[in-house]
Amino acid sequence: MTKRRSFLKKITAASVGLGNLAALRPAFANPAPQAKKPVVVSTWRHGLAANEAAWKVLSKGGRALDAVEAGVMVTEAEDNLSVGYGGLPDRDGRVTLDACIMDENGECGAVACLEEIMHPISVARLVMEKTPHVMLVGEGAQEFALSQGFKKENLLTERSKKAWKEWLKEAEYKPIINIENHDTIGMLALDEEGNLSGACTTSGLAYKMHGRVGDSPIIGAGLFIDNEVGAATATGMGEAIVKICGAHLIVELMRQGYSPQEACEVAIKRISKQKNAKDIQIGFLALGKNGEVGSYALQKGFDYATYADGKNQMTDVGSFYR
Repeated sequence: MTKRRSFLKKITAASVGLGNLAALRPAFANPAPQAKKPVVVSTWRHGLAANEAAWKVLSKGGRALDAVEAGVMVTEAEDNLSVGYGGLPDRDGRVTLDACIMDENGECGAVACLEEIMHPISVARLVMEKTPHVMLVGEGAQEFALSQGFKKENLLTERSKKAWKEWLKEAEYKPIINIENHDTIGMLALDEEGNLSGACTTSGLAYKMHGRVGDSPIIGAGLFIDNEVGAATATGMGEAIVKICGAHLIVELMRQGYSPQEACEVAIKRISKQKNAKDIQIGFLALGKNGEVGSYALQKGFDYATYADGKNQMTDVGSFYR
C-alpha cells in the first residue's frame, strides 16, 4: 500500500510538472485572507502615472472598468516609444495599435492593427459595449472608431520617425523586449465592490511586419478576468504568450488554488521551454480576488506599479533566468 501511494504521488506531481503536491491544493484548502481593496496594479514604470489616474476613480468608489480605462489612457497619450502616441512604427513606418479590455461580467472588447486613433483602449470598450463582436481590426476598427466620434491623428512623432529612419539603414529585425523598450501597459484593478477589470494596450514590437498582432489585444493571452477568482495580464514577446494562452492559464491556475505568485511562476516556467526563450522577455502580473498580487518574468529588468492603501510604489520582479 505504501508503494502504491508513493507511486500515485509521483504520477500526480509529474502530470503538472511540479515536484511536490503543495501546488495541487484546492482553493478551499487555505481560506483566502480578508480582501484588500481597492487596488490597482500595472506593468512597468510608466504604470506609476497610469495608476494615479486609475486611483482617482477607485478612491471615489468608482468601477474597476472605468479605472483601468482611465489609467492606460494616460500611457497611450504619452510620447513613450511603445504605447500609443509616439510608439515606434512597423517596418513600413506605420504606427499600429492593439488593445483590449474586460470587465467583471466577462464582457470584453478589442481592437488590433488600429491606426491614427489616440486611444485604442476606448475604442475597444465601445466594441464591447456597442457591437455584438469582441474584436475589430485594421480599417474596420478605424471606421468604427470614426463612427463613434474619434478623430484621426498622426501618432508618428519626430522622435519615433527618426528612430525608424535610422533602423532602415540596416533594416535588421531583431525583436528585443527589455527594460529599455517597454512594449505594453497592462492594468488590473479591484474596486470597492470587490469587482475586477483589466485593460491592455500597446503599439507592439518596433519594426514588426505590417499587420502583425501580438498578445495584447487577445483575450486569454494578454489579458483575462474571472471575477470569482482573479485577473492576469502580460507583457513581452507576444508570440510566446499567445502560444500558452498566458493570462487565461494564470487565472485558471488561481482557480485551482495557486496563489497569484505561484500561478505566474508556473506560466513563466512553461514559456521557458519554448524555442529561443533565453533571448526574449516575458512578464506576467496577476491580481487575486482578495487583492493579493503576484508577478514573475523570464529575465531580470521587469517591474510593476501598485497603488493600494494610498501608496503608489514600484516592485522589482523575480526572474526565471537569474
